[in-house]
Formats: sequence, C-alpha cells, structure tokens
Amino acid sequence: MLSNTLKGSDKLVPALTISFMGLFLLFSLIDLQTVTQLIGAAFTATTAYFGEFWQWLMVLNFAVAVVIACSSYGRTRMGSLKKPNIGTFRWLAMIMCTLLAGGGVFWSAAEPIYHFLTPSPSYPSVTAASAEAVSPALSQSFLHWGFLAWAVLGTLATIVLMYAHHQGGVKLRPRALLYPILGDRLENHWVGSVIDACSIIAVAAGTIGPIGFLASQLGYSLEAVLGIENSMTSQMGILAAVVAIYSISAFTGMDKGLQWLSRFNVVGAFALLMIMLVFGPTQFIFEHFGSAFAMYLQQAPEMSVNAADPGWNQWWTWFFWGWFIGFAPMMAIFIARISEGRSIRELVLTVAIGAPIVTNFWFTVLGGTGIFFELQMPGSISAPLAEAGLPAVLLASLAQLPFSDLLIPAFLVLTTTFVVTTGDSMAYSIAMVVSGDNEPTKGQRLFWAITMGCIAAVLLVAGDGGLNALQSFIVITAAPVSLLIAITLITGPMAAKRMKKQKVAEKDAVWQQGDVASQSL
Repeated sequence: MLSNTLKGSDKLVPALTISFMGLFLLFSLIDLQTVTQLIGAAFTATTAYFGEFWQWLMVLNFAVAVVIACSSYGRTRMGSLKKPNIGTFRWLAMIMCTLLAGGGVFWSAAEPIYHFLTPSPSYPSVTAASAEAVSPALSQSFLHWGFLAWAVLGTLATIVLMYAHHQGGVKLRPRALLYPILGDRLENHWVGSVIDACSIIAVAAGTIGPIGFLASQLGYSLEAVLGIENSMTSQMGILAAVVAIYSISAFTGMDKGLQWLSRFNVVGAFALLMIMLVFGPTQFIFEHFGSAFAMYLQQAPEMSVNAADPGWNQWWTWFFWGWFIGFAPMMAIFIARISEGRSIRELVLTVAIGAPIVTNFWFTVLGGTGIFFELQMPGSISAPLAEAGLPAVLLASLAQLPFSDLLIPAFLVLTTTFVVTTGDSMAYSIAMVVSGDNEPTKGQRLFWAITMGCIAAVLLVAGDGGLNALQSFIVITAAPVSLLIAITLITGPMAAKRMKKQKVAEKDAVWQQGDVASQSL
C-alpha cells in the first residue's frame, strides 16, 4: 500500500512526513517522559514568541476576507464551473462537520463552564460562578469558536488555492498558497515539499489527538452509562471501531461516505438541539445567547488582542489559535475541493459569518445548559468536571434533562461521527497533497486513514502523556504554518483581483466570438 501511496507523487513529501511520525512514535515509546518534557518546553517557547502574532494574524485574516467579500471581487465565481456541482445543503454539511469536529460537542459543553467558574482576563471584575458571569463566559467561548477561528480555516487560503489551481494550473497543495507571488516555481522544488510536509504533520497531529482522546472519553462515558470497565482493552476496541468507520468512509470516497456522514451529523445535531431547547432551560438559553453575542461583538476587538495574561492565553486563546492555524492549509484544500462554482462572497459569508453564528448558538445550548444547572445546584457540573475532566461535563449536563437515558447515547454517537468526519476528510486531503491528485486512489486514502489510527493506538497505549504531547505538538508545528498563512494576507487579495480580471477577459472573449459569428452570418 505504501508503494501505491508514493507512486506518481512527490516522494519527498511522504518520506518527510512518515519519517517524522515514525521518529516521534519511536522516541515516545523509548522515553515518553523526555519527549513530553521537550514538547512542553517547545510549546511554551512557541506560544511566547508567536502568541501575540497569531492574535493579530487571526484578526487581519478575518478583516481582509470580509473586505474582499464585500467588494466587487466578492461576486467572482471560483473555478471553471458556472454553478456548484455539490448541493448547498451537502456543501454546508461537509464544511460544518469537518471544521467543527468533535470539539463541537465536548468543548461546547465544557469551555463555557470553565470560563464561568474562572472568568477570563478580559472580564477581571466579574464574580466567578455568579449570574453576572454567564454572558462573559459564553462570549469568551464565542471568541475561540467564532468569526476569527472559522475565517482562518477556509477564507483567504481557499481563495488563493482556487485561483492557483483553476487559473494557474498548479496542484491543490499547501505550497500553492505562494503561487500568486512565486508562480509555479515551487511545484517541483524541495522547498515546496517541506511546506507540504509541515502542513501534513500539523494537521495529522491535530487529527490524531482527537481520535485518541475520543477513545479515552468514550471509555469513560461507557463506564459511567453502561458500567463497562474503562480499561485499555475497551478503549482500543472503541478506537478500532472509530478507525474502521472513517477508513471505510475514506475508501468509498467524498461523494459517498463523507457526504452521508455529514448529512447524518447535521440532521442529528439539529434534532438533539431541538430536544435540548424543548426540554432544557429554553428561556435561559435564548436570553443569554442574545446578551452574550452582543457582549462578544462589543468586546471582540479587546478580547481578540488581549495579551495581558500570557499564562492564561497560553492554554486558551493561543492554544486554540495555534491549533486552528495548524489545520488551516489542509482545511482550505478540503474546502477548495468542494467549493468550485461558489462565489467568493458566498464562501466568506458562509465560512466566516454564518457558520460561527451557528456554532455560537450550539455552544450556548450545550454550555448554557450546564451553566444553568450549576447555578441552580452548585457542584452538579463543576464537581464532575474537577473529578473526571472534559467528558464529564456533557454527561453531567445531559443527566439533568428528561430522557437522559436516550440523550446521552445519542450525543456520544454524534461526537463519534463528528470526529469520524474529520478523520475521513483529513485522510482525503493528505492523500490529495501527497499524490498531487484531486481524486487520490482508494489505496492512498485508506493508507493515511489507517496510519493516523495506528499512531493514535500506539500513543493511547503509551498513556495520556503521549496524546497530550501530540496535542501540544500541533501548536509547535503551527509556527511555520502561521508564516504561510500570513502570506495569504497579501496573496488573498492578489488572487481575488487576478481571478476577477481573468473571468472578465474570458467573458469578453466569448462576446467577441459571438460578434464575429454574427457578422459572418
């Protein structure tokens, strides 16, 4: 399978990627403690040097994307199609499910509670665990999963890739983000291979981590719900099932498995959302969504660049920004692959505006429900959080609702399918980059899907330290990737301008041909 993966591709990219992953696994198995310490030190140094830079990068990326969308360039359709070949619902479903991933369930329940119990530095005067702490807690969560986060994952970078691929004729790879400046010079250059490998390693780390954590979280959940012992055997069984599902989905292709999973996720999430709204604290949720979102809009300029507490930012804002930036090139490739025929304005308004609002409301429903019960019965949510961490918050919140025996398993299934969707789409994107083909072979897709699962299994056996190290490692790999994303602040407008100019020229050529034909008649 490996030989098939390398066949016809830039062999330096998989060689660098696989070698690095192999060395990481080898050293983790030999001396996990030392590896964890080294990564911890590198994580601290990376956030110290790049944290504030990332904050401004996220702000500027969003601002430039919105300006382009609102300008005359926003009407330009990307690619060669006059209309999209993927329906709007399926397109939205794949974007939402891939970018939101498992974090949309576990983090949406847990992060608001964290900020409720310990207000962020942006709200220093707020009393913790009080009624006045509700909206600030939600608004801080909105920042981390809102406009800036979504924009970096699929706006400017996607615009550049669409121009480079469809107008420039280069392959959909991270190196194409430099096309408006360097042309096709990097297509067969080792520097381009290094850029691609760094992007693959970053997104692999960010995908493998959640896959491994999902196994440990579901192990805890099954023990709490069904009494099944949360052992290494049960976690490995869960991991094997998850990897099998997304591997099969990756094998069947984007037009089958991924689209089916995405539709299932959207319909399932909407159904569970409605149930929680009907049987949960409905008035509390709507009231605080409105007040928290207004607070978010009002405080966004200050929150977005607040670096007054580096220790807090390191494990919250800077961590999230590093994580999302590390994902950005590969996510942009995935979105570019499914967005041909869409206009720039449609892309930006969907990814950078519409999706964040939906996500923020989702956070209010899950996180706000937990906060409501914590206000009513102090300790009902915070105690499980302190005892068992992230997965306990969701279970504790759902346990307070009617029909919790049905809701809890349903949410666990939804969490699994969200992570599965991300594993599937990232395996597809990695295979695209390595092969240089928009339609990588089934063997290539399956190879990368299984590889990520195997690495997650080894790290799971090594203990949580291995997964935590990998989770932190994406922030380290985000350092070079962030420089690539920063260049899109320049190449994004360049691509939009050139794309429009070429579209106008093509339209004029058609008109001229029509005039010549009419004159000949």
